[in-house]
Amino acid sequence: MKIEMIRSDKAYQDLLTLPLEERERVFREQVLQPFKQKFYLQKIPFEAKKPGGFDIMMLLSWMNRMPKDFTEADRAAIEAISSDKLWQESKATIERSFSLFEQAGIKLPVEEYMFTILLGNPASPMLQLNKGYSGDGGIPGYIMASLTPNDYTLPRLQAALAHECNHNVRFQFIKWGEDTNLADWLVSEGLAESFAAALFGQDLIGPWVSETSREDLEGFKSQISQHFSLTGMAKMSPYLYGDEIAQIQGQRPVGLPYAAGYAYGYHLVQAYLKNTGKTIVQATLTPTQEILQETEDFWK
Repeated sequence: MKIEMIRSDKAYQDLLTLPLEERERVFREQVLQPFKQKFYLQKIPFEAKKPGGFDIMMLLSWMNRMPKDFTEADRAAIEAISSDKLWQESKATIERSFSLFEQAGIKLPVEEYMFTILLGNPASPMLQLNKGYSGDGGIPGYIMASLTPNDYTLPRLQAALAHECNHNVRFQFIKWGEDTNLADWLVSEGLAESFAAALFGQDLIGPWVSETSREDLEGFKSQISQHFSLTGMAKMSPYLYGDEIAQIQGQRPVGLPYAAGYAYGYHLVQAYLKNTGKTIVQATLTPTQEILQETEDFWK
């Protein structure tokens, strides 16, 4: 297993010394270029065909600080993610996460991984809803975290990376396609957050789960259950992220609170683990339908 750290902190430090017109090029070369294949697989253009067109920079701008915006006021945030200790801890979390599967006799098809940490934009409504941090690990071989570093987000970074590692493993074996439905998505998020909780404890699970109590979940659980067969990102997203994020993304609200589907998926997977006695490592490669069959008492 090879894990390559893309030290974004060094690129951010360079940005502060560069003229505005050079910053985007340097950021693309130093931070984004190693992830170019990930963006290609996600059908996200690396560079827009015309000025102002959609590309990876526009997508990242929805949640992250952009090269042209950095000033001396950002130096403290850059320094907060600049310690070798933080990067080595992050690498160790990724190694530990993947090693648990190898120790269980599961050979991972992907052997090389890239990861980086991006500085989030404190003014981003989506990042604010997520309490200042988020992750991206849906494409095997690539892991990213975004955060505004502070006393809340930094202690939760390792759990967030473990969450994304779980996605990375599951999607090496269970591929997503046009027939991927809401149930698949709920289960995948539930597995990922259950994995993070198993490694780092319930106290560090993300707000996408902790902000919803079991009592609150009972109020909208049936609304999600009856839409398991939905396909298509635009249709599924509101049931996973809730109305506030749906509106930010220009989608139709469906009457659900923040990250409703994440909380649903987490408690669904917790029910599966309790009902079957399986470990989270074993559950990670279990097909959605099998998990649903063992948890009818939860979702029906």
